[in-house]
Amino acid sequence: MNILDPQGPIGAAEKTILIDSLTIMLAIVLPTIVTIFAFAVWFRASNVRAHRWPDWEYSGRIELVVWSVPALTVILLGGVAWIGSHRLDPAKPIEGASKPLTIQAVSLDWKWLFIYPDQKVATVNTLTVPVGVPLQFQLTSASVMNAFFIPQFGSMIYTMNGMVTRLNLRADNPGTFQGLSTQFSGDGFSDMHFDVQVVPAEQFSKWAGAASADKALDERSYREIAKPSMRNPPVIYRLADADLFSSIVTQKIPPSPGAQAGVKGASLQAGVADAR
Repeated sequence: MNILDPQGPIGAAEKTILIDSLTIMLAIVLPTIVTIFAFAVWFRASNVRAHRWPDWEYSGRIELVVWSVPALTVILLGGVAWIGSHRLDPAKPIEGASKPLTIQAVSLDWKWLFIYPDQKVATVNTLTVPVGVPLQFQLTSASVMNAFFIPQFGSMIYTMNGMVTRLNLRADNPGTFQGLSTQFSGDGFSDMHFDVQVVPAEQFSKWAGAASADKALDERSYREIAKPSMRNPPVIYRLADADLFSSIVTQKIPPSPGAQAGVKGASLQAGVADAR
């Protein structure tokens, strides 16, 4: 989960912002550190050449440096943040080699459910995507607030009950990467990890076509998945209810038992979310 080894355009752009921001901050931090040591050495008691002004109280040149350098630093950092926040708007579409792939993500206690509405496939704690194809995520929470993050792809985003957030990403290199939850949501939060398999488009089509026919995801099976549980192994389902995600968002299917009954650990996060 190395954010300095990005695997897509969003992650690469965020790496650039991180390095640029660090460079700008070092422009004031490093001279300050050097100056501290220089003052300590020059104005040591044994240095008879050091001239002291016991009654000195003002220097326009020093004031200019003291105020102009931090002001320039804030302006440059603000410019980087302003430009980056607009260029990397999570809802902004990304160009790719083919039609975007829609993925509906639902955070549960304590697992991730991914629904592929066009492929009629759903998975738990595993995400398979084609390389080079824009990924359009629609995210919600069936329980308390959570946060979705694939570090090497970029852009962490929150999931909230009764709401849909949108995130656009793209993976440019095949391989296996890691995703996780970055928002405390109860006892099983630390195990809310999932593998991200980035495969060629042909392999993705074969994978979607070979979804398990004996495991169908509908409202009944979803209610079983939504029950709080920890360390859940990856599972693949055939999507039997095309409106499942909409039913979760609109709360036609009630929130998971963790949010309703205050399962140990989940109740704390629910209280925090209500306070916010």
